[in-house]
Amino acid sequence: MQIKKAVYLISSPDFEKCPVADKPEYAFIGRSNVGKSSLINMLCNNDKLAKTSASPGKTQMINHFDIVSTAVSEENKKQENVYHWYLVDLPGYGFAKVSMRSRNRWEQMIENYLRKRENLVQVFVLIDARHSPQKIDLEFLENLKKWDVPFSLVFTKSDKENQRIVSKNVKSFLEAMKKTWQFLPRHFVTSAVKKSGKDKILNFIAETNEENTSK
Repeated sequence: MQIKKAVYLISSPDFEKCPVADKPEYAFIGRSNVGKSSLINMLCNNDKLAKTSASPGKTQMINHFDIVSTAVSEENKKQENVYHWYLVDLPGYGFAKVSMRSRNRWEQMIENYLRKRENLVQVFVLIDARHSPQKIDLEFLENLKKWDVPFSLVFTKSDKENQRIVSKNVKSFLEAMKKTWQFLPRHFVTSAVKKSGKDKILNFIAETNEENTSK
């Protein structure tokens, strides 16, 4: 799949103020400072699309980007399909230098969006590949299970650590999930710098778009 157009659309303080739910929607979320903006920019071939910051908590609203992509049809290899969908940049969870009141407001905004946004077809949960399993990430995934939200894992910043350690951390995270999960989700290992994992994520989105179109 290739992204032909990616433009910022709107920032919404509440899921009810989001754009009309008329396209498949893919949301990205993770702990603060996990490299979410860099990943989104890498996927969309635009280093300035999502705002990156050294300060955790920069994203404070539900940010929608309008995406147009093309992909070769699985049924007819000579045919190229065009897809219109939304990419959503959600506020990070966990540490951020904000008041408890603001943090609670963010958490409620995120929960409402994840539970009530009717065109949301997949959430990409970003996990920092440099670290061993973090309790806050595992707890967030338990919430997604409780809310019945479909998701995939994206391990980020794989270029910033020894590959043996990255593999160990990914394996440890999945092993930690096995304690409470019967089936493990799809996962991707990525680097925004080396652009690794990009094609696998985009192809997965293309497959999901194809499935949603054929329903």
